[in-house]
Amino acid sequence: MKLPSGRLVHSRVVDDPGAALAAALDRELTGYAVLEPQETLLLAADARGVLTLTDGVPVLTYHTETDRGGPPALADLAVPGPYRLELVALPADVLADLHDTPALRVPPGMPAQRLAGDPDLAARTRNNAPDSRVRESPASGSDSGEPAQQSAVEAFLENEGKIEAIREQAREEARERAAEWGLDEVCE
Repeated sequence: MKLPSGRLVHSRVVDDPGAALAAALDRELTGYAVLEPQETLLLAADARGVLTLTDGVPVLTYHTETDRGGPPALADLAVPGPYRLELVALPADVLADLHDTPALRVPPGMPAQRLAGDPDLAARTRNNAPDSRVRESPASGSDSGEPAQQSAVEAFLENEGKIEAIREQAREEARERAAEWGLDEVCE
């Protein structure tokens, strides 16, 4: 997803993506938020989550590393913080064509529910969304509670690359501990 440059209105490191969503909602930002997870910050990787916004309400979600959008992108972005956050303002007409991409759309409260686990922020976001947006419900999950959480887990489990990376990290940690305890031969 190629986004035009806009006016940077907020940039900082946050522990929780809910802070980014709340800041965008409070500002009634039309533009986009870029969230770079801790792994990107520490490993100089290129994984970023992008959420486009209209009046502070999320419309689209995209993950740059996995090239997935919509609810699956939220699952890719649901990793422990901190996150580097940038909020960028754009005119609404600049986002109009982009917002006509159904595969990337998310219901208004879904990012708050899935990324922050914050039902109050999700409800506040839905309250600020136009009625037509509140009724949106993609095939991969609803905008509230348990089904959304199950979809995020299902989407994560479908991501073979992330699962293999976790396994490899666990193997490496096990090898290091075995070496510390003098059990090197057991690991071979």
